[in-house]
Amino acid sequence: MNNIKIISIGKIENKEGNVRIVLNPGYSEGLKGLEGYSHVQILWWADGCDNKDDRDTLVIEKPYTKGLDEIGVFATRSPARPNPIAVSNADIAYVDMEEGAIGLYYIDAMDGTEVLDLKPYVPSIDRIDQPKVPVWCSHWPKSYEESGGFDWEAEFNF
Repeated sequence: MNNIKIISIGKIENKEGNVRIVLNPGYSEGLKGLEGYSHVQILWWADGCDNKDDRDTLVIEKPYTKGLDEIGVFATRSPARPNPIAVSNADIAYVDMEEGAIGLYYIDAMDGTEVLDLKPYVPSIDRIDQPKVPVWCSHWPKSYEESGGFDWEAEFNF
């Protein structure tokens, strides 16, 4: 097995409705051109699941209320997995190259979460017009925009 070196590029600040990513010194120049995009994909480290039990998890018992009794971790978005890498799409509120910060309207990560990488959301690469999903989750919103008003808490058992 190869050793992989992952370096955090910054942290998420998520305090009282103010959400932003603050890059570590030396990474600000990497934001050049991001201001032209409406959304960004954020890869982050789910450090609350960086432990032996969560890393050993391969099957999750009934994570979704309408889902199967057991689901393999690679068929879920669970942070409990061999490598606790999470990905979120977020609306960009602003890009501040001078400060090395990206304002976001929302992210499902906690304050202080390490950011591993950023990628612009590009519809021609990232959007799937007719994705196939299991029947038990086919009633979920069809887009990020529709998800805001959806009762996600009723869908999860965690």
